[in-house]
Amino acid sequence: MTDEELARKLQAEWDEEDRRQQQSLPILTTTEEAVPEVEEPVEAPKETVPVLPPPITKHTLSLQSVITSEDLVAATIPLDESPLTFEPLKYIPALKKQWAAAKPDSGGGGDASYALLTRCFVLVNGTQSRIKIVDTLVNCIRILIEADPDSLLPAVWLATNAISPPYISLELGLGGSAIGKALKQVCGLDARSLKSLFDKYGDPGDVAYEAKKKQAFTLRRPQPLTIRGVYQSLVKVANSQGSGSVEAKQRIVDRLLQDARGGDESRYIVRTLCQHLRIGAVKTTMLIALSRAFLLSRPTGADFASESRRDQKVLATMKKEELAEVWARAEEIVKACFARRPNYNDLVPVLLEIGVTEELLIRCGLALHIPLRPMLGSITRDLGEMLGKLHGRAFTCEYKYDGQRAQVHCDREGKVSIFSRHLEVMTDKYPDLVSLVPRIRGEGVESFILEGEVVAVDRESGELRTFQTLTNRARKDVAIGSITIDVCLFAFDLMFLNGQPLLDRPLRERRELLRSLFVEIPHHFTWVKSMDATSEDGDVISAFFKGAIDAKCEGIMVKILDNLPDLAYTGDANEEEDAAQIQAVAPPPAKKKSKAKAKSTTKSTADDNGNSNSNSNEKKTGGRRKPLLATYEPDKRLDSWLKVKKDYNSTFDTLDLIPIAAWHGMGRKAKWWSPILMAVRNEETGSLEAVTKCISGFTDAFYKANRAFYDNGHGDDDESEDSSDDENNGGAENGDTAETDKKKVNNTRAQKPSFVEYYGPEPDVWFEPQEVWEMAFADITLSPVYTAAIGLVNESRGLSLRFPRFLRKRNDKGIDEASTSEFLAGLYRKQDARAPDKAGEAAKDAEDEE
Repeated sequence: MTDEELARKLQAEWDEEDRRQQQSLPILTTTEEAVPEVEEPVEAPKETVPVLPPPITKHTLSLQSVITSEDLVAATIPLDESPLTFEPLKYIPALKKQWAAAKPDSGGGGDASYALLTRCFVLVNGTQSRIKIVDTLVNCIRILIEADPDSLLPAVWLATNAISPPYISLELGLGGSAIGKALKQVCGLDARSLKSLFDKYGDPGDVAYEAKKKQAFTLRRPQPLTIRGVYQSLVKVANSQGSGSVEAKQRIVDRLLQDARGGDESRYIVRTLCQHLRIGAVKTTMLIALSRAFLLSRPTGADFASESRRDQKVLATMKKEELAEVWARAEEIVKACFARRPNYNDLVPVLLEIGVTEELLIRCGLALHIPLRPMLGSITRDLGEMLGKLHGRAFTCEYKYDGQRAQVHCDREGKVSIFSRHLEVMTDKYPDLVSLVPRIRGEGVESFILEGEVVAVDRESGELRTFQTLTNRARKDVAIGSITIDVCLFAFDLMFLNGQPLLDRPLRERRELLRSLFVEIPHHFTWVKSMDATSEDGDVISAFFKGAIDAKCEGIMVKILDNLPDLAYTGDANEEEDAAQIQAVAPPPAKKKSKAKAKSTTKSTADDNGNSNSNSNEKKTGGRRKPLLATYEPDKRLDSWLKVKKDYNSTFDTLDLIPIAAWHGMGRKAKWWSPILMAVRNEETGSLEAVTKCISGFTDAFYKANRAFYDNGHGDDDESEDSSDDENNGGAENGDTAETDKKKVNNTRAQKPSFVEYYGPEPDVWFEPQEVWEMAFADITLSPVYTAAIGLVNESRGLSLRFPRFLRKRNDKGIDEASTSEFLAGLYRKQDARAPDKAGEAAKDAEDEE
């Protein structure tokens, strides 16, 4: 029974009990107040005096309304207002009064309610405007800074969909069953009702929202959730281990959902538990919001330096360019701190203490055993583009090895930590590298942070092996005696030496220190193969690039050697986190548009693949120009480092794949589907086998049309080659009319179709398979996740694509004409023949991995 049903049943039983009790009495009272008053005593014989029963006290059961328990104060705060006009003090008194009422023993205080953060999430989720998202976060952070600074750090973690940095292993470890059980228990749902909601809405948060709306009453008034309380509950879940941990986690989840007030709180509690918040507040957005909030607000009693805080009224009177400059300086400081020490536990307390000042860079600088975010390189289409960007500059070309990027830390006591590009700890994965560190430290080297590429090698010959071989190595608790895949660390940078950061030194100086102070051990530890050159050495660079490809490398990295800030920067800095999607394959020629559509594409046109060709004059106005520097810039993708990778077309093959599922995009792509899961056909079983996720080759125009097509079943499909002809002829050539097209209203599924084979992370939506997309790729690799062609080249592993890229929609093909798993296996064999590997060892490595 639901709480409401149980309450009404008990009330009915008690009413019946009262009725029977009253019928057996000589004088009945209908209510506890209905006691007859006797004005004057009446003298009568005892045998004639009626015995008055005591007043009957009825059983009472309080049914608390879920609606009346919601936080109406936080729900009315205009957090999406401009921070330059928003005044936190207008709302803080009412908020504090409510927080104190929720916790009477707090002495007039009380922690900030989760309802405030929920209000922020609702507003952020309801807009696609990046400006509005930042403004909303800024205003929410300002309220917490001024009203409850202790709740700011938990709020930042919750808003960024995490509870710890990547290098600290703190995982919730919750499955869908735990959330499903909690929803059934708290909202009174049975298994059938819960499944029905999941089938209809798909997203667990939306299911929780609908389930909570159906729960009109509760037996007890929910204890209002607080931001700190929610975060602490998540930490308890993550720390629950051993016997009884499943039950302990379930109790915490149940309590969170019981205390969630209203549908919105339930939605975001569940999404947080699923680690899929979907509000678009990515790392960069949060850092911008923090920097602006601390320019406008400070905690009570804090004494920030005058330059660290700006008067709101003064900022409001500034010109747009002046204001942008003020914002940019603060943002640069906060981003630089987080890039060097990517942990909100370090950043937020210092911000609360000193605000946004230059001292922040010192207090949150490099530290041993805390990984800094790596510098990234921009992608170029070919050697010609690279030479054009670096014209007149001295640079070095380095082999771009096909391995795993590693950041190695070592302190004075000899403790070693190894981190991946994504800041995850790999120390246990590479004990052979840990034991190697004392041998490579030269005289005078006490502590250091260096960066390199870990590559699988043949220990005897030094021959490089593929990345696929490296992935067959065990990932956790590796014992040196059990290692079967040898690796070599190819070092290419030194960022910290003997307690001193080297980030501001030019690459030539950092490289000289690396090669002079560390000891090379052939086939174990060495330097990346490199060649210094200028843009005049095109033929030599081309030969070097060919040598890198022949050595089974991905291509080359080209890096500026010296600082020359007076030279103009000729490339647009791409600070998007998806910069890897820069076009590496020229798109097919655009199809002709009808005159009617051409009128609406004066400023921006799209070809048959959805590739947008914006007006070149408009494009040139965006982005700031910066000098090319040879310093190490953590977490930045600049043209001072350029990648020249093996051309996608070097395979001379493409695949026709079927889109079968997708995930919600992040950040700017939050309103679209990205990445998209692709599949090949299995001719024998008729199933579709997942082969890769794709995020490359798509444009905004494509994303928009693709979302409209799969969400609504129809829309402006700019990708259709015959779209203009259909407009003129009144229908598609297969006889489909506009009327029949409108009937396509459900191109998605909430559950995986039975004919699809995929066992990786659950997508947010499953597509009805109906399209064929042509895809380019760099290589085909064995995969422990994807099922395509499993059993055709390896008994336990399928095949996947490296660097897949969308080329175009194949409107001339149906899904029964898509590429097959047999065809995919054939391409893999061709590739394997061009770059032979030891099949027996590969099979053994696969067995070891399992």
